[in-house]
Amino acid sequence: MAVGALCGLVFYGFGLVWVTDFNVGGYVALAVAETCFLAAATALVPSGRSGRWTGGWWLLPAALVLMHAVQARFPFGGFPLPAVVHSQVDGPFVAAAPLGGSLLVTAAAAASGVALAALVIHRGRRRLWTAGTALVVAVGPVVAGAAVTTEQTATLDVVVVQGGGPRGVRAVDTESMDITERHLAVAESIGQPADLVLLPENVADVEGPIVGTDLDERFAELARDLDTHLVVGVTEGDGDGFHNSALLWGPDGDLVGRYEKEHRVPFGEYIPWRGLIERLTDDTRFVPRDAVVGEGDALLDASGTPLGVVISYEVFFSDRVAEAVHDGGQIVLAPTNASSYVTDEVPSLELAATRIRAREFGRTVLLAAPTGYSAVVLADGDVVVRSALGEEELLTETVPLRSGLTPFAHVGDAPVIALAAALFLVPVLRQVRRTHGQRGSANTS
Repeated sequence: MAVGALCGLVFYGFGLVWVTDFNVGGYVALAVAETCFLAAATALVPSGRSGRWTGGWWLLPAALVLMHAVQARFPFGGFPLPAVVHSQVDGPFVAAAPLGGSLLVTAAAAASGVALAALVIHRGRRRLWTAGTALVVAVGPVVAGAAVTTEQTATLDVVVVQGGGPRGVRAVDTESMDITERHLAVAESIGQPADLVLLPENVADVEGPIVGTDLDERFAELARDLDTHLVVGVTEGDGDGFHNSALLWGPDGDLVGRYEKEHRVPFGEYIPWRGLIERLTDDTRFVPRDAVVGEGDALLDASGTPLGVVISYEVFFSDRVAEAVHDGGQIVLAPTNASSYVTDEVPSLELAATRIRAREFGRTVLLAAPTGYSAVVLADGDVVVRSALGEEELLTETVPLRSGLTPFAHVGDAPVIALAAALFLVPVLRQVRRTHGQRGSANTS
């Protein structure tokens, strides 16, 4: 447990420094909470009388799986960043993603660590048996996952628009029309035919519904001029709240689709227990109103081409992408906005999560951000093209549309979580069996 706490302080202490851009107290509370998760997970792993790790080596990967499963769901619907899986996007273990998702990738990576540790900790046959078994656990899912594919059905000519601009600026301190004008100017420079043009999250901000406004007409005109399907991230005011939406204009200029973000960012898009928090700090001024929880399918229909869509923070949650794919999405759009962050930690984490989701579901994912990173990520997790931070850029590519469901898309996290939980029953069952055996011997004598 002490080792877990120390690792947690280092991992989360450095990995969450970007939170200090918003609230130092929140950074401390979050780092401590995440450290407690890791300390609790390692406390579940038994050690020998000497304090050295002995039996039950398999429980370490299982404990990490359960820890990350909890972090993805609690508190406030989950805060799964940073996570072990984000460090694996360029490693071999990410090949397990289409088989069992990010949790299986985590388990495989942890099992490889067990194999290396066993070579140092144990001696003789026990060292070879433990290291060999752990290696099989690590390599098996990688080999099986690498064989999983989805089917390419067609291709799509796409353009991802990044308007650029200053970073480290909060939304409440930004003139929204400046952002809109930058992106319209860059989009109007598109000089080749495209089936789909994607603009980032929060590119437009209106006080009420966008239908019938000047911005509605300007986006409609852009779609007509480019003869394309245009997806734009729009914030629409609604009384004391707002809707964070991805809207679709067709080539004829009609507004034909809408997806509203369902998984909101706690303390970023809404304030939990707002009344209490406002008495404790004035930092709630940066989030003056709460986002409305969206409803409906995570899908936009571009003249018969189903476009899965998740918005920003939702890319960290496999269940949101699963909904898009199960609804029929043959590609996934991920408009986002990380302009509030000065450094590149959050854009890098979003790109890593995007690559994991692409591998898990066998889909191309388009990531669009006002100041980056924007990227085109193929189903195998490869980044075809990535923007620079803060720059104006057009990412133009021909990408595959894909159909079919990976094993992970079919079953989700449940099997891996169930297996991890079941492994903790093995020592209990052994102890029960040993106790019964001793009682039987005593009765016989």
